[in-house]
Amino acid sequence: MKKVTVGITAHVDSGKTTLAEAMLYKTGAIRKLGRVDNGNSTLDTNSIERERGITIFSAQAELSTGNTHFTLLDTPGHVDFSAETERTMCVLDYAILVISGTDGVQSHTTTLWKVLRKYEVPTFIFVNKMDLIGAEKSSIIKNLSSRLSGNCVDFTGNDDEIAESCSMCCEEFMEHFITHGTIENELITKAIAERRIFPCFFGSALKMDGIDEFISGLDRFTREYESRPNFSAQVYKISYDQKGSRLTHLKVLGGQLKMREELTYKDADGNEISGKISSIRFYSGEKFRTADYAEAGEVCAVTGLVGTFAGQGLGCAENSQKASLEPVMTYKIVLPDQKNIYEAIKELRLLEDEDPQLHILWNEQNKEIHIQLMGAVQLEVLSKIIEKKFGYSVSFSDGAVTYKETIRNAVEGVGHYEPLRHYAEAHILLEPLPTGSGLQFAADCSEDKLDKNWQRLILTHLTEKTHLGVLTGSPITDIKLTLVAGKAHLKHTEGGDFRQATYRAIRQGLRNAESVLLEPYYNYEIEVPTENVGRVISDLQHMSADFDTPENIGEMSIIRGCAPVSEINDYQTDIIAFTHGKGKISFNIAGYRECHNAEAIINWIGYNCDSDVENSADSIFCSHGAGYIVKWNEVYDHMHLPLTISEEQQEEESSEQKRAKAARFMEKAVSDEELMEIFERTYGKINRDPVRAFKKTKAVSIEDKKVRLPKYEGPDYLLVDGYNIIFAWEDLKKIADDNLDAARGELINRMCNYQGYDGSELILVFDAYRVKGKHREVEKYCNINIVYTKESETADSYIERVTHELSKNHRVRVATSDGIEQMIILGNGAMRISATEFRKRYEAAERSIREYIDSMK
Repeated sequence: MKKVTVGITAHVDSGKTTLAEAMLYKTGAIRKLGRVDNGNSTLDTNSIERERGITIFSAQAELSTGNTHFTLLDTPGHVDFSAETERTMCVLDYAILVISGTDGVQSHTTTLWKVLRKYEVPTFIFVNKMDLIGAEKSSIIKNLSSRLSGNCVDFTGNDDEIAESCSMCCEEFMEHFITHGTIENELITKAIAERRIFPCFFGSALKMDGIDEFISGLDRFTREYESRPNFSAQVYKISYDQKGSRLTHLKVLGGQLKMREELTYKDADGNEISGKISSIRFYSGEKFRTADYAEAGEVCAVTGLVGTFAGQGLGCAENSQKASLEPVMTYKIVLPDQKNIYEAIKELRLLEDEDPQLHILWNEQNKEIHIQLMGAVQLEVLSKIIEKKFGYSVSFSDGAVTYKETIRNAVEGVGHYEPLRHYAEAHILLEPLPTGSGLQFAADCSEDKLDKNWQRLILTHLTEKTHLGVLTGSPITDIKLTLVAGKAHLKHTEGGDFRQATYRAIRQGLRNAESVLLEPYYNYEIEVPTENVGRVISDLQHMSADFDTPENIGEMSIIRGCAPVSEINDYQTDIIAFTHGKGKISFNIAGYRECHNAEAIINWIGYNCDSDVENSADSIFCSHGAGYIVKWNEVYDHMHLPLTISEEQQEEESSEQKRAKAARFMEKAVSDEELMEIFERTYGKINRDPVRAFKKTKAVSIEDKKVRLPKYEGPDYLLVDGYNIIFAWEDLKKIADDNLDAARGELINRMCNYQGYDGSELILVFDAYRVKGKHREVEKYCNINIVYTKESETADSYIERVTHELSKNHRVRVATSDGIEQMIILGNGAMRISATEFRKRYEAAERSIREYIDSMK
C-alpha cells in the first residue's frame, strides 16, 4: 500500500474542515460525522477552534482507501494563521485546495496558490458548495483557469472525457491523444506530480455529494513519495500535549526513525544538541497510536527532542526555505499589575517556540514586551491561549504596522574595534536587492588577508542578529551583506572583537547609504453593490492604493488591488457601514513596498540613531595605550585597510548623483524663478521661501498604476476654468467657433461624467464679468457645481479666492493652462493641472467607464 501525505487548505469559510470530515467518514476513519457549527469536528481539537468555528492549528488524521494510506493534514484557512499553513506545506506530497462554488477564487486563495507553487506541491482542487444557488461548473472552471492556471482540468467525467480534457494542456498530450485515442493514467499521474495538470472535482462536502469520486481520484492519480537512502526528516511544527510534553512534528523523508534513537542536530542559534527519541506518535485528531519506528513517507510526532524548530532539517535534510508570510502588526503586551514581567517573557517564549512567526520582542529601554503577529483575529486567539495556558489575562495596546528598511545604493561599511588589547576591523559591502529578497550573506575576501576561521566567525555575526535601520530602528531587508575585507591581530584579537567590528561596519554602511523605509501591503478584494463603486474608488485613492477596473457580477462589483496595511487594515468597518452590511473585504499579504508617507512615519516614530548606543555606527581606535571613539562619518579617515571600492569610485558615483540632482534642481529653479519674477512684478514681494512656495507637485495620473495622495480633511475639490479648457481642447474649440453655448453644454456634460468617476467635488467656473448687471450665479447640475462669475469678476479671481480658502483643509486641484493663474494656485497651496494633462485624465476616465459598461453586458 502506497503512503501519501496530503494537506488540505483553502480561503476561510470554503468548507475545508467539512470536506476533511466527510473524507474521514467515507473511508471509515471515523464512525460519527462531526460538524464545525456544532463544535465536534474531528480535526478542530482545540477548544478555541471549536468556539470560533475556524481552524487555528494544523491537525493530522489518517485514512485508507483502495491502494493508498493517506496522512491528512488540515491547515488554517484564515489569513491571520497563514504562517501555520505555510510551515505545513513543506512536508506535503500533494495538496487539496478547496474553492467555494459560490465565491470562486478569492484573495487568500491566490496567496495559497503562490505558496504551493513556491514549495512545488502538486495540487488537487475540490470545488465545494455546488448545491448552493449561483454555483455553476462552467463559470467556475473559467474562473480557475484565469485566476490560477490554464491547466485546471475537470476530472468528474469518464476516463475518455478526462483524457480528452488533459490533451488540451500541452502539445505532448495532444499528440499522444491523437495517436492513441487516449492518455493512460500513468501519464496523467506523472503530469499531476509535475504540476502540469491540476485535477478539479466538484461536490458538496456538507451533503456528501462528490466525495466518493474525489477520494477515488486521489487514490488513482497519486503516487508514493520517493524516499531518500539515508535518514532525513523535516520538522514542520512544535506543540505541547496536555501533560506539557514537547512534541516535535515531522515527516520522515528517508531511512527510519526508531525509538530511543539519539539524534544530533543544531538549534536555531547554531548550537549543537543531542536528543533521544522517547516516543513516536501517529495522531488522528486528538487520539494517537504509538509505534517503535517511523518509516520514510510517514508523518509523526516525537518526544524527547529539545531545541528543534519548525522548518528544521534532521539527518541529511536541510532546513526549509524562509517563510514568505511574515507578521505585519506590532502590539505592546499589557500584563496584570501583579505579574512579574521577566517571568511573563519566559512563558511567552514558549508560545514563540510553537509559532516561530509570533515574534516576542523585549524593549530594554522601556521595559516592555512587544509582539509581532498577523492581525486582530490572531490577537484575540492569543489572549485566550495565554489565559488558558498560563492563568492570567493580558491586553494589547499601541497597535501599529511593522516597518522595515532597505537601501537604494551600494556602500562599503567599515567597523573598527580596538580598545586596549583588542583588535578587529571588518569591511562589509551592502548592496540593495530586489523587493522580497530578504537578507543574503556572502564572503568575498582572500584567505591571505584574513584567515578562514575569522571569516566564518564574521559570517556567523552577520546572521545571528536582527540588524536595525537608521531611519526608524526597524529591521533591514532586501540587502546583500558581503564580507570584502578584514584584519586581525596575531596576539590581541578575540572572537568578540569581530562581533563588535561587524555590527559597527553594518551600521556605518547604513549611515552612509541612502536608506528607504518600507511598509507592508495587502492584496485586497472588495465586493460591494455597484452603486457604491465610486465611493470605494475615492477611498482607495486617499489610501494610496492601487486598484484594477471594477468587475461586475450581477448587482455587485468586485475591486481588486494592493494597498498599505496601515491605511486599509480597518476599512472593513467603513464598508459595512456605507453598504449597510452588503459589502465585504478580504486580504492577503503582498509583501513590503516603499512607504507611501515615509516622512510622516519617520517623524512619528522619532528614532534617533545617534542615541541608540546598542547599535552604534562609531568605531573605536587605540592611541597611546587608550581607546577613543571615532564618529561614523570620520571612520574612512582612520581605518587600517583600504576600501575595496576605491574612494575615487565612490566619489564618481556620488558626483554623478549630485550632478543629476543639481540638473533637476536647476531646471526647476529656472522655471520657478521666471514665475517668481512675474508674480512679484504683479503682486509685490513675498516673504517666504520662494522654492518652497513654488514647489512643483507631480500630477497623479489615473493611468499611473500607483496613486499616492496625502491626507486631507473632508472631500477633495476640483476647480475647472471653463472657457480656458474649452479653447484649449481642440474639439471643444471647433464647437465654440460655431456656437459657444453648445461648447459650454458639451463641457458641462463631460464634467458630470468625469465627476462620477473622480468622486471629488467639481466646481466648473465660467466668466460672466462682461455681462452688465450680472450677479454671481451658482447652480447645481447633476453632480457638479457651476459658477457664473458676477460683473467685473473673472474666473481667475474667483478661483484664486476659493483655492485660498479651500486649500487650508482640503486637497484642491485646479484645471487651467493660464500661466498667471497657475502661479496664484501654487501660491495658495493648491495643485495645478494643465489643460493637456486634464484632457489625458478625462480620456482615461472615459475609457475606464466604457470598459466597466462593457463588462456589464
